[in-house]
Amino acid sequence: MRILRALVAPLRLLSRGTDRPAPQRLLARLTRQALAGVGGCFLAVAAHAAVCPPSAIASLEKPGIGLRNGIDRGLLWRIERDGRTSWLYGTLHLGRGEWVRPGPTVQKALAQSDTLALELDSRDDATVRALSQPADPAAVARVLSGERARRLERQNAEACVSPGSTARLPPILQVTALTALAARADGLYAEFGVDETLAVSARNSNKPIVALENAADQLRWLTGGSEAEEAEQIDAMLDELESGRLRGQLKTLADVWARSDAARLARYAEWCECLNTPAEQRLMKRLLDDRNPGLADGIERLHAGGRSAFAAVGALHMVGAQGLPTLMAARGFRVTPVLTEAQAQQALPMPALAAPEPPARKAVRGGKNVKGQKAAKGTGQKAAAKGGAKPAAKAAAAPKGKAAPRAAPKATNSKVRR
Repeated sequence: MRILRALVAPLRLLSRGTDRPAPQRLLARLTRQALAGVGGCFLAVAAHAAVCPPSAIASLEKPGIGLRNGIDRGLLWRIERDGRTSWLYGTLHLGRGEWVRPGPTVQKALAQSDTLALELDSRDDATVRALSQPADPAAVARVLSGERARRLERQNAEACVSPGSTARLPPILQVTALTALAARADGLYAEFGVDETLAVSARNSNKPIVALENAADQLRWLTGGSEAEEAEQIDAMLDELESGRLRGQLKTLADVWARSDAARLARYAEWCECLNTPAEQRLMKRLLDDRNPGLADGIERLHAGGRSAFAAVGALHMVGAQGLPTLMAARGFRVTPVLTEAQAQQALPMPALAAPEPPARKAVRGGKNVKGQKAAKGTGQKAAAKGGAKPAAKAAAAPKGKAAPRAAPKATNSKVRR
């Protein structure tokens, strides 16, 4: 069921990478970047440095990874009402380095919108306060005790998480963080999560960002409101991590999302292995059916208030009878699919920059070089500099209606000088 979190609950790794050992900065980093669903500063210990996956930034240095043209990925719908257009965009809370540049259709829709609406805004003060509060130590000890605590410790070591660096977080977040870290080996990172890259784009263009939910509610949805439910979820997460099933699930999920394959995503129950137990079914209901009406309310309020909203939330919020496109249609919106068909995707490298144009030649006044400019090397320019205003005089003396004779240009090397 951990696969769900990459689609329905924002994942924000606070990773310093294997080369930045600074566990004491955990809470400072947390207050800047944490979102519900994951938290912590995941730092390598020296003993594991040789086998730890690269950090998000270091992963960009791999051969074949570089700046690429954006291509359209994910699920996009246009919704219209009252003469205005808003958008629904299903995101993935993990991403690859080459996905950080949105495709042209997504970029255009975002540019045409007044406001970016996300599940949570990582820079919102209320979100920071809610997620920077350390968990009750007694509650942590009750949930993470005995063999469960030892299993978590082993998984932390395998994921290169420094001992104690996440110990102050709620237990559910400590383990959820590990599920996101498991995807690093396949080039998927929460730092490149699609909603976060959209937020960066919006901030760069001074576009307002609105949160549709709050961090406290998301934490309650994740835990189920009881220690027994939280412990059951943690055991299931550890099972998936220890078996290695999670990596394959996340790779499949990323491929489905990247190809805009809404039909297969709608059949997630057939392949996600996320509805096998009563606890998983209850979690699904909390994370989807119980949240979607509130998300729809927030989007409708923005639109009714005169804003054209680009609502970017986890992609599983978009499918099924309780998905946002269906809910918005029931509220009187005209809903049109834009990116929902499976398609092959290939991100092409950015084209090389063109060679610079040679500088334009400067005009001369009275046969003398303009101050600060050296005489050009061309034969005609030398003659002009030596003979004062003679070339200009000849041009002026040409018969009316006839162009002054033009000297044949001297052959030059076609290679651009740099």
